[in-house]
Amino acid sequence: MNALNIAEYTQTLGLQAKAASALMAQAPAAIKNKALLALARLLRQSGEPLAAANALDLQRARAAGLAEPMVDRLKLTPRVLETCALGCEQLAAMADIIGETQGMVQQDSGIRVGRMRVPIGVFGMIYESRPNVTIEAASLSIKSGNAAILRGGSEAIDSNRALAALVTQALTEAGLPAHAVQLVETTDRAAVGQLIAMPEYVDVIIPRGGKGLIERISAEAKVPVIKHLDGNCHTYVDDPCDIDMAVRVADNAKTSKYSPCNATESLLVARGVADEFLPRIGAIYAAKGVQMRGCPESLAILRAVQGADLAEATEQDWSEEYLAPIISIKVVAGIDEAICHINRYGSHHTDAILTRDHLHAQRFLRDVDSASCMVNASTRFADGFEYGLGAEIGISTDKFHARGPVGIEGLTSLKWVVLGEGDVRV
Repeated sequence: MNALNIAEYTQTLGLQAKAASALMAQAPAAIKNKALLALARLLRQSGEPLAAANALDLQRARAAGLAEPMVDRLKLTPRVLETCALGCEQLAAMADIIGETQGMVQQDSGIRVGRMRVPIGVFGMIYESRPNVTIEAASLSIKSGNAAILRGGSEAIDSNRALAALVTQALTEAGLPAHAVQLVETTDRAAVGQLIAMPEYVDVIIPRGGKGLIERISAEAKVPVIKHLDGNCHTYVDDPCDIDMAVRVADNAKTSKYSPCNATESLLVARGVADEFLPRIGAIYAAKGVQMRGCPESLAILRAVQGADLAEATEQDWSEEYLAPIISIKVVAGIDEAICHINRYGSHHTDAILTRDHLHAQRFLRDVDSASCMVNASTRFADGFEYGLGAEIGISTDKFHARGPVGIEGLTSLKWVVLGEGDVRV
């Protein structure tokens, strides 16, 4: 497409989404749930064609020399598809919050004032690599009564087209507008520039991908943006703690999967437990090929670990999101230093404390300035599905409107409603 055709194409998408959003806002819960259950069924029935489409993307990615963590994000495994289907079913089973009125209060004047939850309208989703995001975004769009325009990465175009076709089929089966969820079919980057500059059609943009993409969208968008730039997540091993539990959680938080934004990238260890904890976790990381970039105090302990891949941490390492088998490690005096370190170097995404001290746990929850704060749990739980949201549209580190995993509520707004009986203001 040339520039003129792309402008016309995105305008058409916007017009169609705006029209569909009005119908979606009126759709009864039963109809929206019917579409979600149809989508879950179609995902389970379409394993072979989806695998064939995904294989084309994987082949292209490897031929282009895409890094293995990025290739991993492209995979539509049976497990990934089943998680998507379960997410649709979980959403269908949830109460419909659209039209819910809350906080109605009788005023001295006679009127009653409250707020009603309503869909945002149209959201644009711009994302890289993960084709399962197509289903997460579509299912949340349906449940929240919004319309969505989805623009996935060029590396996943065949997978996204196959998944979007299932979404359209599910919408049509349920009697909802087929244009309620639209995929941007062109891989031309100019379409992104058009999509983020259409406030007359698009109410909010949600970028989900690498830091470069999100910085570009944030700088150029002419509509509001819900975003997080990176996921430098911390696990802090406190004194006192259950060492066995701490080893198990710190292992899972880093090595269960390296590519997600909720993987732990920095490990902080209280000095009082460092001599006991670090050799044990170091041996596990060494066996799994994880490079440990440590402070001098941590390295002095870890050098005794056979086969450990060690390096001295630089100042940049404390702020780094590796998305790879690399972790930074620092010994700290205790909880005060840990909180200061996290608030200075972290990305305000997800941070965890492993502790036996209830007061330390409460202090951590209160004082760490992150979208998700955890006690005695792996940072890998920072996920909309795990939080019971059915799915997530992304994770926001903003403080306005939505924070943390963004589910149905994050795709809605509250408007004021006033009920009277002929009341007039005096």
